Amino acid sequence: MPTIFTKIIRGEIPCYKVAENESHIAFLDINPVAKGHTLVVPKREIDYVFDLPDELLADTMRFAKQVAGAIDRSFNTVRTGVIVDGREVPHAHVHLVPIYKEGQSVSLKNKLSFSEQEMKQIAEAIAGEAAK
Repeated sequence: MPTIFTKIIRGEIPCYKVAENESHIAFLDINPVAKGHTLVVPKREIDYVFDLPDELLADTMRFAKQVAGAIDRSFNTVRTGVIVDGREVPHAHVHLVPIYKEGQSVSLKNKLSFSEQEMKQIAEAIAGEAAK
């Protein structure tokens, strides 16, 4: 059975996409812990990130690096943190969490809420930088 991420990749479920290439997609987390919280997902459905073939794992981190740069350029971040938890959805993925101040928690438990319009604006800002 396809994961929710596979359904997003196929276009069966909408998302706030910020970047995509032939092997990866990046979109805003719908349960963000910070403004700009983005998920980087390989299009190949593999549950555990450390089961990814070495080249795909490396490509995932290279793609995440590009998206993190776009997040940093889009917003006034200190940096973008990385969380690889992988228990929420059985499809390997990387959380990119913008850090805006020293001491900011990057726990996946501290959910924030943004309106649909705000989510669109955040996605557009990151996508614009990612396309550069």
